[in-house]
Amino acid sequence: MKVDLTGALNSMLQKTIKEYRAADECGDTRSARTKALECAGLLEQIAQSSPGQREIYMKRAQEWRAIAGQVEAKGSSKVVESAGTGENEFLTYAESLIATTPVRWGDIGGLENVKRLMMETIVIAGLNKPDSIKPWKGILLFGPPGTGKTLLAAAAAGSLNATFFDVKADRVLSKYFGESSKMVSGLYAAARVHSPSIVFVDEFDALSQSRGGDTSEATRKLLSTLLTELDGLQDKKSGQLLLTLAATNTPWDLDPAVLSRFPRRIYVTLPDPEACCEILKIHTKDLDCSSLDLGALGARCVENLYSGRDIQNLCQQAIWHMIREENTNLHHLAELPFDELKERSLKVRGLRAADFEDAFEKIRSPITRSDLERYDEWMEKFGE
Repeated sequence: MKVDLTGALNSMLQKTIKEYRAADECGDTRSARTKALECAGLLEQIAQSSPGQREIYMKRAQEWRAIAGQVEAKGSSKVVESAGTGENEFLTYAESLIATTPVRWGDIGGLENVKRLMMETIVIAGLNKPDSIKPWKGILLFGPPGTGKTLLAAAAAGSLNATFFDVKADRVLSKYFGESSKMVSGLYAAARVHSPSIVFVDEFDALSQSRGGDTSEATRKLLSTLLTELDGLQDKKSGQLLLTLAATNTPWDLDPAVLSRFPRRIYVTLPDPEACCEILKIHTKDLDCSSLDLGALGARCVENLYSGRDIQNLCQQAIWHMIREENTNLHHLAELPFDELKERSLKVRGLRAADFEDAFEKIRSPITRSDLERYDEWMEKFGE
C-alpha cells in the first residue's frame, strides 16, 4: 500500500514559506536563501509523490531555486519578485488535495435513488444543451455519518475520469488571518486548471456554519470567498465541468446563504434490507458465505440502525472471529521474521452464523431513531 505523504510535505512547505518571508522582511539574506532552497527541495519531493502533477511541482521548485540564486547574486531577498510566493503557493497547496480514485458507481451497494440523482446532475452538466437549461453548480449530500457520502463523491469523479479534489475542512482552515479564504480561492483556481473537476468538501458545516454575532471576521471572510466561488463555478460557455459536492452530517447548521447555493440537496439514508445485503456481499466477497442467510442478516442490520460503515465493521468483526477460531496460536507467529511469515498462509473457512452473532454483540450504531426523525424533518423542509 502506497503511503500518501503529500499532506505532510505540504504542511512543511507552508511552514518553510512563512520562514522565508520572515527572513525576507528582516533582511536576513543567508536565511532567506536557505529557506528558498528548502522550499525547492520540498516541492521536488511532492513532485515524486504526485506523478499526475509532477511537471507543475517541478516548475515551482525551479522558481524557488531561481529565488535562491537571485538572493545570493543581489545580496538582498527583498528585491526578488516571484510567482513562487503569494497566490501561487495556495494553488500549489490546493493541488496537493488531488486524489486518485478507483471507485465506480457499481462499487457502491444500494443507494440507487441517490446514485440516479447524482448521475443525472453530472450528465446534464456535461452535455451540450440550450442556454435556458442551467446545470446545478453543486450537490449537498446530507445524512447520518457512515452512509457513503465520500464513496459517492469518489464514484462521481472516478466514473467521469475527472480530477478529484478530496477536501477535509481542516485542510483549508488556518489560524492565520485571511489564509483560509486564500486557500479556498486557490482550491477553485486549481479546479479550473484541472477541469473536468469535482471538488468534494467533507464536514462542510465546519466551513459554512450559520453566521451569528460572535462569528469572527476571518470566518466571515472565508464564507464570503466561498460564496463568491460557488456563484462562479459553472461557466457553461467555457465548456468546463467544475462541480462541488459537499457533505455534512448536520445540515441544520449550514448558513442559509450557503444553502441557497446548493439547491440540489440529497438525503443519503441508512441502507434498506436489499442495500444491506449488497454491502454484506461487497465486504465478504472473497469468502464462502453459502451457509449464511444474507436476507436475515440484512434485516438485522436495518433493525440495528446500521450505516454502510457499521456493516463494513460488522463484516470485519465476523471475519476476525473466524480467523481467531481457525488460527488459535496466531499471536505466536509474531516472533518470526517477516520473510518467513510471507512463506506461511492464514487458515480460513467459510463464514458462519456464529461469526456474525459474535459481531452483532460488538458492533453498535451511534445513530438513534430521534436522529433519523430530525433528518426526516429537515428533508421535508429543504431536501430533494
